Amino acid sequence: MRTPLVADSTETPRQKWSKAAMIAVWLVFLGGAVRDLWSGHYSHPTVALAATGLAAFLAVYCSLVFRHTRRPLPQRLVHSMLAVLFALALALSMTMSQEWLVLFVYISVASGAVLPVRFAIPAVVVCVLALALVGTDFGELPWWNRWTSFVIPSLLGGFALMSARQTVRTMRELRQARAAVAQLAANEERLRLARDLHDLLGHSLSVITLKSELAGRMLPAHPERAAEQVADIERVSRQALVDVREAVSDYRRPTLAVELAGARTALDSADIAADLPQEPPAVRPEPEQEGALAWALREAVTNVVRHSGAARCTVTLDASQEGSLALTVTDDGKGPSGAGEGNGLSGLRERLALVDGTLSTSAGVDGGFTLRATVPSVP
Repeated sequence: MRTPLVADSTETPRQKWSKAAMIAVWLVFLGGAVRDLWSGHYSHPTVALAATGLAAFLAVYCSLVFRHTRRPLPQRLVHSMLAVLFALALALSMTMSQEWLVLFVYISVASGAVLPVRFAIPAVVVCVLALALVGTDFGELPWWNRWTSFVIPSLLGGFALMSARQTVRTMRELRQARAAVAQLAANEERLRLARDLHDLLGHSLSVITLKSELAGRMLPAHPERAAEQVADIERVSRQALVDVREAVSDYRRPTLAVELAGARTALDSADIAADLPQEPPAVRPEPEQEGALAWALREAVTNVVRHSGAARCTVTLDASQEGSLALTVTDDGKGPSGAGEGNGLSGLRERLALVDGTLSTSAGVDGGFTLRATVPSVP
């Protein structure tokens, strides 16, 4: 499952709950502070103030980490919230037991998660220094006291979150670059279509114009010759219409490369683990057969996303020795519904039959659903 960490505004409700659960799990390390709070060693006013301070710390910490990692907050507000966390941690750790030093670990983790590296490193160092000073009672206690158990988690937590932040930023930039490449490919395809239409229609329309003018000059003196020109106009027009239809048909025909990229995006958006080939196989079918196979991939992935409830989907493309190319889409979802094929699969079977292909569907070996489409291929 993909769990957004840093400034990912495309979170689904499932991803939001997953991230909230991850944040909540780490709060278990506050157990020592909570036990100390109710140990009976403090007066009631002290317990009330410490509990209020801890609740305020948790509210600010969770708000900062959960909110900022989805949609960045203004830097001034981020710095103010971190300052509040630091002040609360300093006050609580100085007035309570050393169990409360763990609060500095949370500040270190929050700094690594929400601050740029140039600010996060000094913030983590300050947290560790404050932890060391308070833990040794400003030099009164020996350095091997219990506070040392918090130093390594503070350092590792802060720098681990910095690394995760950089990794997620790189992944986001890669997704943006992929989208830009797809947009450039679409623009290039539009330009190709525009060039094809210009080449196809430019000559034909020029001929139609010239013959129309010629037919007009021949009337009414030479109606037979004018009729010949009109017949030529009809022939050129019909041929131009055929050429345009072929050009548009080629333009609209899907390809395996495009559909594989689209399938990866669709499965990722639905939180379904995708195991897909990185590129189409070296053995390629004819354009019509590749188009039918691409339609099969689109229909299968759409069914997985909408109806399967699967956690994983696997797509394979295999070339056989008999000269065929097989597409197999398998998921681990709830399997066939038992209501027979829907209109999508029926239409897909007919589309494959037009290019001498076949379609088969079955329940998976360990549950789920398997779709296999096969078309002839050429080396």
